[in-house]
Amino acid sequence: MPVARVIATDAAKQLIQQLQQIHGPLMFHQSGGCCDGSQPMCFPDGEFRVGRSDVCLAEVEGCRFYMSADQFEYWKHTQLILHVTAGRGSSFSLEIPLGVRFYIESKLFSEEEINHLTPLLNFETD
Repeated sequence: MPVARVIATDAAKQLIQQLQQIHGPLMFHQSGGCCDGSQPMCFPDGEFRVGRSDVCLAEVEGCRFYMSADQFEYWKHTQLILHVTAGRGSSFSLEIPLGVRFYIESKLFSEEEINHLTPLLNFETD
């Protein structure tokens, strides 16, 4: 059975659905330290420019989830779990005006899980 690189809690899934109703298609980019440290940031799809130095790890609730290739080298042995919590972050992420923010928890993959990871997604850039 394939092992997902990124998963979301039920609360995060509900928030994504709420944001999709307001903003339409969405995307995530795992911040590398700007603003709120390394929190995932949610944008209208295409608003954050990704390039060849970004890796698309997965789709979560229909939203592509990206991070820089350099950062992925540090995180590639972990499953990212997308959570939501009360409190305003200081990023430009879409959920901030709602008084909540996304955050990531990570879990190391077992050897067995590493052997069954879903492949990275391909994407086209302009």
